[in-house]
Amino acid sequence: MDKIKMAAPLVEMDGDEMTRILWKMIKDELLEPYIELKTEYYDLGLPYREKTGDKVTRDAAYAIKKYGVGVKCATITANAQRVEEYGLSQMWKSPNATIRGILDGTIFRAPIFAGCIKPSVNTWKKPIAIARHAYGDVYAASEYRVPGKGKAELVFTDENGAETYRQTVYDFEGPGVLAAQYNKDSSIESFAHACFRYSLSEKMDMWFATKDTISKQYDQTFKIIFQEIYDKQYKTDFEKAGIQYFYTLIDDAVARVIRDEGGFLWACKNYDGDVMSDLLSTAFGSLGLMTSVLISPEGHYEYEAAHGTVTRHYYRHLKGEQTSTNPVATIFAWTGALRKRGELDGIAELSGFADRLEDACVKTIESGVMTGDLAALCVGVEPKVVTSGEMIARIRERV
Repeated sequence: MDKIKMAAPLVEMDGDEMTRILWKMIKDELLEPYIELKTEYYDLGLPYREKTGDKVTRDAAYAIKKYGVGVKCATITANAQRVEEYGLSQMWKSPNATIRGILDGTIFRAPIFAGCIKPSVNTWKKPIAIARHAYGDVYAASEYRVPGKGKAELVFTDENGAETYRQTVYDFEGPGVLAAQYNKDSSIESFAHACFRYSLSEKMDMWFATKDTISKQYDQTFKIIFQEIYDKQYKTDFEKAGIQYFYTLIDDAVARVIRDEGGFLWACKNYDGDVMSDLLSTAFGSLGLMTSVLISPEGHYEYEAAHGTVTRHYYRHLKGEQTSTNPVATIFAWTGALRKRGELDGIAELSGFADRLEDACVKTIESGVMTGDLAALCVGVEPKVVTSGEMIARIRERV
C-alpha cells in the first residue's frame, strides 16, 4: 500500500511518563504504517526541559507559529515533589502555559461521543464544548509569601515613569500570601472573536460567564469587551444562524449547566475553563474521551489530549506490569493535527485518514472493547477490558 504523503511538517512535542509510552505506540502502530509522517520534533519531557533551561518549550511554540499546526503529548508540570524526584534546578513552569502565552490562543475542548458511554448527567443529550481563555490570570501571576507585618500595595507607573495609581491591597498583621494577576484587552478581544467564530461554525449557542459582581474591574472588563464585540460584529450572524449569545455569572452557569440538555459552547476565563473542562469531561465519560485544541488569533493550531501523564500507570509500567491506559484522546490529538494539516495543504487523503482513524476508535469502544476507565460507564454492551497495547491493536484492525 502506498503511504499518504505530507507536504509540510507537523510540530511534534513529545511528553512524559505513561503518555510518552502511548505516544510511541500510536506512531508505530497507527500512523507510520499508513503515512510518510513528517514532523519537526521537540522533546518536552521534563529531563530535556531541565537540560535546555526550558528553551525547548519556547522553541516548540515558535515552531507552531512557523508551521501552523502542532501536536503535543501530555507533560509534567513541576511541583516541589517533582523538583526532588527529577533533581531539577528550579520549578519549571507548565509547558502548556508557556505555549499558550506565546500563541495567545483559546483552548476548545469537546467530548468524544461513543454510543455505549452515557453522560453521568442524564439531562445532557448533546455535547457541551468548553472554550478556555489561555492567557494571563493566575497562570501568569506574580506571587509572594509574606513573612510578617507590612503593607501590600497595587501600583501602576505609566510609560513616562509617572505613578498614576496606588491602592493598599492589605495591611498584613502577620504572615500571609500575596498574588497579582493581569490580562490585556487585546487578548480578551482575541478570545471573544475565537469563541464567536467557533459558535457560528458549529451552529451552537454560546454562554459566557465571569464573576463581574465581585470583580468589578477585572471580570467586568471581560464582560464589556465580549458584549461590545458581539453587538458590533456577530449579533446579525448569530440571529441568521438561529443561535444566541448568553451571559451570566459563573456560579449561575454552573447551576444551569446541570439542568441543560447541552449543545452549546461555554466560554470561560483561564482558571474557570481549567476546572470546568475537567468536570465536563468526567461527567461525559472520561478525560480519556476529551479533545483539546489551542487556536491562536493568527490561525495556528495546537492539538493535545485533555488529560495528564497518567503517573500511576507509568510506575506500574516501570515494574513491567501491563496497564489499561486509555489512548483515545492522544490518538484524537494526532488525528486533529493531521486533519488540519491536510486541510491547510489541500491533501484530502490525509484528512480522510484522520476521519477513518477516529471512526475506528469509536467503533472499537462501541463493540465493547475498551480500557478500564470506560468499563464502569458502559451501557448496552458487555465491556471487555483490554490493555493499552491491545486497544491500539484492535483499533488498527478496524483502520
